[in-house]
Formats: sequence, C-alpha cells, structure tokens
Amino acid sequence: MSRTPLVRTAFVGTGHRAQLYTRALAARPGRHMAALCDPSPTRMAFHNRLLAAAGEPAAAQWEPERFADLLVKEGVDEVVVTTVDAEHDRYIVPALEAGCRVVTEKPMTVDAERCARILETVRRTGNSLTVAFNYRFNPVHEKVRALLAEGAIGEVVSVHFEWLLDTRHGADYFRRWHRDRQRSGGLLVHKAGHHFDLVNWWLADTPQDVFGYGRLAFYGRAAGERHGLRREYERAHGAGPAADDPFALDLAADDTLRALYLDAEQDDGYLRDRNVFGDPVTIEDDMAVLVRCTRGATMTYHLTGYSPWEGYRVMFNGSAGRLELEVEESRWQRPTTRVTSRSGALHGDTAAEHAGGARLTLRPLWEPPVDVPLVTAHEAHGGGDPRMLDVLFGPVGGGAPAEGAASRATATERDGARALAVGLAANRCFETGRPVAVRELIDGVWD
Repeated sequence: MSRTPLVRTAFVGTGHRAQLYTRALAARPGRHMAALCDPSPTRMAFHNRLLAAAGEPAAAQWEPERFADLLVKEGVDEVVVTTVDAEHDRYIVPALEAGCRVVTEKPMTVDAERCARILETVRRTGNSLTVAFNYRFNPVHEKVRALLAEGAIGEVVSVHFEWLLDTRHGADYFRRWHRDRQRSGGLLVHKAGHHFDLVNWWLADTPQDVFGYGRLAFYGRAAGERHGLRREYERAHGAGPAADDPFALDLAADDTLRALYLDAEQDDGYLRDRNVFGDPVTIEDDMAVLVRCTRGATMTYHLTGYSPWEGYRVMFNGSAGRLELEVEESRWQRPTTRVTSRSGALHGDTAAEHAGGARLTLRPLWEPPVDVPLVTAHEAHGGGDPRMLDVLFGPVGGGAPAEGAASRATATERDGARALAVGLAANRCFETGRPVAVRELIDGVWD
C-alpha cells in the first residue's frame, strides 16, 4: 500500500513567532520540517529542541546566504517565512521560482519596490503565495463579515476604526527591530496592515485614496524626556537604571526569551531589550488615517501605541443601520518592576492579564438594538491562529480542513499588497502632507 509522501517544509527566520509554526507542523501528519534558515545557530538549535520534544527529527540548519542551495539540496516543497519584514522578498522570490508553495507572515513586505518584485514573480511563475493574516480567522471577525455580506446594515457608507496598543504590547515594538522603519515599514505597515486587510475583507472592496498624519509622541528619547519617563540605559539587561523601570524587558527572567535572544546575541548582535525612550526610533506611535475605497465607502482609522488598555472599536454606518464591535483584549495593566513575557511583553499566545470581552451590536433603523451572540477566545489572537493553521496545513488529526468561513479566509499576494498600500500611502502623507492615490505606489492589484 503506497503512502502519501511527506511535504518537506523549510522555515526562514526562527524568532519567537516562528514557534507557532514549528509546533504546528510537528503536530501534523504528512509534513516534515526539513530545514531551518537563520543567521543565528542558537535560535535554530532552540527550534530543533522543540522538534525533539515533539518526537520529530532535527531539521538541517542553513545560513541565509545559502538559501537557494537549501531549496535544492533539502528537496523543499513548502517555505514558511517569518523573518524581519524587510527580508521577506529575499526568500519569497527564490522559493516561488523554485516551485515551492510559500506562506509568509504579515506584512508581505515593507515597500512598493519589494512588493512589485513579489507580485511579478507570482505572475511569472504561477506559484502560490499566502499571507498569514490570522485576524481573518477570528470567529468574531468572521461574524462581522457575514453580517455585512448579508446586508444587515444595507450599503456600508463609512467605517470608524480605532486600535489601541497598551503600554506593554505597544512598548514592545519600540524595544525591537520594529522601531526601525527600514526594517518594519513602521506600525502602519507591520501592525495596522492586519487592520487594513480586515477592512478590505469585510467590505469586499479595495482602497483608492489615503491621507494621514503621524508622529512619535510617547516613545523615543525626546518624548521620554518631555514626559519624565526616560531612564539612562541603552538596553535593559545588566543595566542598573532599568531595574525598576516598568518599560524595561527582563530577558533573563523568561526561559524562551533568554534562549532565543539573550543567548543568541553572540551570533548576530541583535538586542531584544532596547530602551523604548532611547535612540534611534524612526517610526510613529500615534497615527490618524483617512481612506476612501473604490466603491465610495470611507474609513477613519487611528492607531495608538501607548494606551492604558488594549483592544479595538470598529463601527460601520450603513443605509439600513449601524454595526458596532468593541473588543477589550486587556482592560488595564498594573505597573511592574521590569516586564517579562508572562506579564505582557509578548502578545497573542495566551489571554492577557485583566482580559475583557467582545461585544457586537447591530442597530437597525427604526428597531431596537440587537446584541449579536459571539464565540470568543482570548488566546492565540482571538482563536485566529489555530484555525488559520488548520486551513494552511490541515488539522492536527490529518485530512482536509472542514468547509466553512475559515477555509475561505486565506489571503493571497493581492490581499497582501492591498493592505500594504494603505500603510505605505499614509507613510508618504506623513512626509508630504498630501493625499496619495494607492495606484501611484502599487499597480496591478486593483481590478
């Protein structure tokens, strides 16, 4: 009796987020982790320990400069990209050219030139690229989409979207490589790309024109000194002034952070625990954006990176009523002496401290409001991660994913480009003070 051949998978980038995929593939029959690719042998060794704990053989370890050789010599069928955002295209393009299926973490990339290169490669090769927009798979978000699609509020005329990152999660972007626009594209690309994709998906529409303002108002040296929050240290580990700083991250206090980052500094010099009120910071922490969609709906969007609570509010105004969603991921945070991952430095793995709930209210014209029943989960991005993994790689027990909303939520390179375009256009507005037509930045994904 013949057996189905194993899908041989390679991972590029073995930081914290990659653990999700390492554990997922180790738990799924029919897939074999063939290779890991990262500048750090220490991080790759950590992921091989995860595989060993799951009873799986070790994956081969490769340097990024030999990625093309990896694809051939390891017989790779599938590539998962979880590197620094600005490096995504470096691996997506050759993997597509080699005939591999590619799954990339969001954002797809960080600028229009890299985006064009990816889109051209997909068109030329005809191969598959999936962008891992896990918020599409959140059951609450699926319910919103279903209500809008069935016309619960008629024609959607406008959207008001506010996203708040608290001073644990929001601050963490300013400790890491994300604080460098050249590497992350800024929060409107790295973080808000999730939200722009949701709106595109909810409305089944595409962005057309963008305008926005943004500033570094809370983090960074100047703001930290202005608000009396700055302590004098470059990075928290071993720094006396960081000992009682609630904004300092204690890498040594968490086994995973220590193994992935503190122990790996000898490999590449990457510091995971920078002072959020230090230099240089080249991204914004407070951003206001206005978007007009192709069919006429408008969206006002605001991202705050230093809020007392974490969550979001989305309101849809339509010709037949209004739909309101409010999600409290964390109602408040207490100040602690040095942050560890257990106290909120890392997001999405488990329920946040003081987690709140989700409320979805339908307000039809001429009728009482209706509280819409919801299925909610606080862990793993509102239940989005496990459902996304089932769709991308099959259920843990094997077989194909069940048909349903989740199985139709997969995002393509076109979706990745449309979400990216909003963030890139807003970033340009910050520089010029003028509105931007997204076609000026990225072409070929609007028809």
